[in-house]
This record gives sequence, structure tokens and C-alpha cells, in this order.
Amino acid sequence: MHSPMHPPMRPLDGFRVLALEHAVAAPLCTRHLADLGAEVIKIERPGGGDFARGYDKFVHGQSSFFVWLNRGKRSLTLDVKHPEGRTVLDRLAGQADVVVQNLAPGAATRLGLGHAALAARNPRVVVCDISGYGESGPYAKKKAYDLLIQAESGIISVTGTETEPSRVGISIADIATGMYAQTAVLAALLRRERSGQGAHVSVAMLEALAEWMTASAYRWGYAGSLTERMPTTHPLLVPYGAHRAKDGTVIFGLQNEREWATFCAAVLGRPEIATDPRFASNADRCAHRGELTGLIEDFLADKTMEEAVALLDRAGIANGRLNTPREVWEHPQLQARNRWREVATPQGMVRALLPPVTFGDAEAAMGAVPALGADTDAVLGELGYAAADIARLHDAGAV
Repeated sequence: MHSPMHPPMRPLDGFRVLALEHAVAAPLCTRHLADLGAEVIKIERPGGGDFARGYDKFVHGQSSFFVWLNRGKRSLTLDVKHPEGRTVLDRLAGQADVVVQNLAPGAATRLGLGHAALAARNPRVVVCDISGYGESGPYAKKKAYDLLIQAESGIISVTGTETEPSRVGISIADIATGMYAQTAVLAALLRRERSGQGAHVSVAMLEALAEWMTASAYRWGYAGSLTERMPTTHPLLVPYGAHRAKDGTVIFGLQNEREWATFCAAVLGRPEIATDPRFASNADRCAHRGELTGLIEDFLADKTMEEAVALLDRAGIANGRLNTPREVWEHPQLQARNRWREVATPQGMVRALLPPVTFGDAEAAMGAVPALGADTDAVLGELGYAAADIARLHDAGAV
């Protein structure tokens, strides 16, 4: 048992992360590290900061992206091109356990923050470089934004409709990259605990989403078959997706032949359909998708969504609601599991979801979202700068 005087240790308590980051991918990685207990020092441009601060004004006049991605961090304004700003940066890097950056290609190396330069002074440092296309190859110097990577990776080729291709509605390339970066950092720190040596890890946005597209790539590479766009159903499993009921749409899916037989008997009330030659296997059902969908929707035509879901639930058939962010904001499962917390921002308290990974003995840190430069003077003081020196750095425009 942990007493109130000695709360349980979070996994990354005592680790310092230096973040030269903007937008989504790197900030998502380092926010998760902060939730795990790490001290994350976020370097921001004086006067403007991370440009994600200006994406929108939906959260008490603040950016929804910035509030989501930057809780629990310390904001240090620093002109990294100013000679004295570079000195501050060097001191911070020398004390960091982890350096995460997603600057423009080559910028970190020019700042002396490449792995070779950092490891020469601090062999235990873990350096995580996040890029669009990787550090080599013909695309290495291309700019990369989420939509562009969705296109390059093939994601857009499998979303939307044949007449209207669509990006995924959230920043999926950035999110995938940020999560792989977090995994890489944690793996490197684990290895360091055993070997004593730091690491250079890198994550490319294209490679993160290309990994997620592997099943579709296999389908083409080995069978010459392209994945069809099916906005609310599954290209390989039938029935799986949206079906019209009396007053709306019901989402449900089957994964195997046992569930198919159960669905026919317990939901449709027609067990003989399970062995109908048109529908006897998943391949048969895919070949006769339209006929089966019509049969199911005829059955649902006089049933409300609530009645259809009740039938599916009694039969043990997986189903879900077609929710909007409004329903997610009030989702009964999230409320029942007490997943919401309150965190501070410069403009007041906001709701925030606990991270999906739950430790049984230590809750995520869930620290405040920092105002631009809120921690500049405190961090400089911890580096040994006297009050007069800090004032001079401000006057010089270095911080």
C-alpha cells in the first residue's frame, strides 16, 4: 500500500525529455511521456511558439490541438539561432535523458542536436528523430504534412468512395508516427537500463502509415487485387458494417462462421440461410454482398435501431453506434469508467481523457497545459542562470 505521503512512482519519474517540436507527431509522443511522469521541456519560438497554438480557438479561445497535445509540459521560449540561446540549448541537451525533435530536415544536425554530437557528450542520451520520409532516399528533403502522407501511403486509396476519395478525418499519419516514436523511446530507455548506452531512433511518417497499409499491400503484391473503397463496410468480411433499419443505421460485424450461423438463427430467425450456397462461406458472401445486404435490410426495415441492437446483443453479435464527437463527449462507457479528469490551461480548466494505458497503481500525471514561455525563467534558474543573467537574455531576445 502507498501512503498519501509516498504516492506510487510513475514509470518515467526522474527522466528529463527535451522536445524541439511542433504540430502533432512529436508533441503526441512527448505528451504521453509527460503523462508517464517524465519532465518534458518544450522549446518554443519567442513570440509565437509552437504553430499549433494557432490552429483554432475552440477551447476557451485556445487551440484544441495544442490543449490536447501539450499538457504536463514546461514551456521554454528560446531563439535557437541566437548564440546565447544556443548555449542554453546545449546545457539542456547535456542534461537530457531523451531528445525528441521533428524540425525541418537537417535542422537538428545544424543546431548540434544530431545523435553523433549529443552522444559524444552524453553517451546515455536517447535521440528520437521524427521526419516525413526518413533521413535518406529521394524524398528525404521533401516537406511532409498529414494529408500528404495519407496520400503517399495509400490510405486515401482505401477511404471515401470511388467517386470521392477521402482523407481520414483525423491526423492519422501524425498520430501513428507519434505513437511509434513513444514506443521507440520507451524501448531505448529499457535497453539503456540494461546496457548503459543511449540510442538513436528515428520514425518516418510514411513508414508508419505504410506499416498500417501492409495487408492491402500484400493483397496487391501477391494477388494483384486492390482494396475496394467501402466507406461503412469491410472489403473482406460480410456482413460487416452499416445496415439500414427503420429509423437509422445499425453497425455490426461478424468475424467467423460460428457467428454467421448464430446470426442467421438467433437474429434473422432463418437458420437455413447459413448454408445457402450463396452465403455458405465468407468468400461466397463477399461474392453476393448486395443480395445479402438486401436480405438483412429487408429484415430490419420494420425494426428500430434500438430493437435491432437488442436482437444483436442477445445473440452476442458485435455492434456499435454511429457516434459523432457529441456522443463521444458524453459516452456512458467513458463516464462509467471514470476516464475524464480536469486539467488546467492558461484560460481555465478543461476536461481531458486519461491515456488509454492504465497502470493499476499510478495514475497518469495529467499536468497543466503551459502558457507560452511560462517556465522560461524557472528552467534557466535551474540551469544556474542568476536573475540578472536571465533578464539580460530576455533583453537580448535570446529567450
